[in-house]
Amino acid sequence: MNFKHAALLLGIMLLAAMATAQKPNITNARVQERSAGAGMEATIADTAAKAAGPAWIGYRVPAKAKERTMCCWDYRGQESSAGKCCLGCRMDSEHGDNFTGTVSNCAPPEPVPYAFVFLKYETSKLVKVRIFSQDCPLDFAGLPLYWLDDVKPEQSVAYLLTFAKSDNSEEARHGDNVSKQAIMAIAFHDVPAADSALRTLIQPGQPLRLREDVAFWVGMERGKQGLELLRQTVKSDSDDRFREKATFAISQSTEPEALQDLIGMAHNDSSPRVRGQALFWLAQKAGRKEAGEISAAIENDPDTEVKKKAVFALSQIHDGDGVPLLINVAKTNRNPAVRKQAIFWLGQSNDPRALNFIEGVLTK
Repeated sequence: MNFKHAALLLGIMLLAAMATAQKPNITNARVQERSAGAGMEATIADTAAKAAGPAWIGYRVPAKAKERTMCCWDYRGQESSAGKCCLGCRMDSEHGDNFTGTVSNCAPPEPVPYAFVFLKYETSKLVKVRIFSQDCPLDFAGLPLYWLDDVKPEQSVAYLLTFAKSDNSEEARHGDNVSKQAIMAIAFHDVPAADSALRTLIQPGQPLRLREDVAFWVGMERGKQGLELLRQTVKSDSDDRFREKATFAISQSTEPEALQDLIGMAHNDSSPRVRGQALFWLAQKAGRKEAGEISAAIENDPDTEVKKKAVFALSQIHDGDGVPLLINVAKTNRNPAVRKQAIFWLGQSNDPRALNFIEGVLTK
C-alpha cells in the first residue's frame, strides 16, 4: 500500500470515528435511522404515528463545549464505585432525575460541542423529553429508537417551544413534566434561536412557575446573553415573587458581572423580600468584597427584616469568614433585634470564636 492510499484509508477511518463519536452511547435499543431533512416536525409526527407502541426519537444538537456530564441518578441508584463515572440511565425509569455536573472521568478528553435530545412518544403523544451528554450510557430496555439525522437546531427549538408553553397550571408544574423538560432542553441549544425562545417564555404574563424554570436555565446555560436577559427582566418586572426567585438564577451565572447584579438587587430593589434573598445568595459566593456589602446592608437597609436576613447571610459565608463580622454586629449594632439575631447565629456556628464571645456575654 502506497502513502497516498494509506493516507486515504486513515482519513476514512478518522471520519468514521468522528461519526461514531457524535452518536450517543446506546444499549438495548432497536435503532432505526431517518432523515429530518424534509422538516423535523413532519418527520417526528410521521414517525410517532407509525410506531406500534412506546418509542423514542433522538437527535443531536449543538451545545456549548464545556466540561460537564449530563446523565441521571436512576441507574442502580448511584454512580460507579469509583464515584467518578455515571453508570448510565434507564430510559424507561420514571424515578431518576437528570443532573448536570462535572463529576465524570468518563467524558471525552476535550469537551464536545453537542448534546443529545430524546423524545418519548406513546400513542403519538409526547410524554418525556431528556437531554444527555456523550459520556452517559443509555439503556432503552428494548424499545425502538428512531435516530434523526439532518436536524436543524432552530427547528428543534421551535418544536420544543410548543411543549414548553403547554401544561403550565400551578398544579401541573409541581412535577417534572414535559414543559419543564422542554425548557431545559431548549436552554442547552447553542444557537440564537434558543435565546429568543427563552426570552418569550420569561415575559410577564407567562405562569410564574414557568418563568422560574426559564430564569434558572437562562442563568445556568446562556452565558452573557442569559445574564443580560435576566438583568433586563428583573429591571422591568413588577412581580416581587419573580424577582425574588430570579436572585437564585442570577447566582447560578458564571459571568463575573453576576455578583454585581446581586449586590445591586440587595441594595436597591423595592421589595424587602427580594433584597433579603439577594443577600442570601450573595453570601453563598461571598468573598471579602461581598461580605462587606452584606455588612453594609445590616447597617443601612431601612427594613429590620432585611437586616435580620443579612445577619443570616453572614452566617452562611463559607469557612467561618462571617463569624468575626457577626461578632461585630452583636457588639455594635444599634438595633436590639439585629444584635439578638447575630448572637443566635453565632450560637449555631460551633465556631470557637463564636463560643468564646457568647461565653463572655453570659459571664459578664
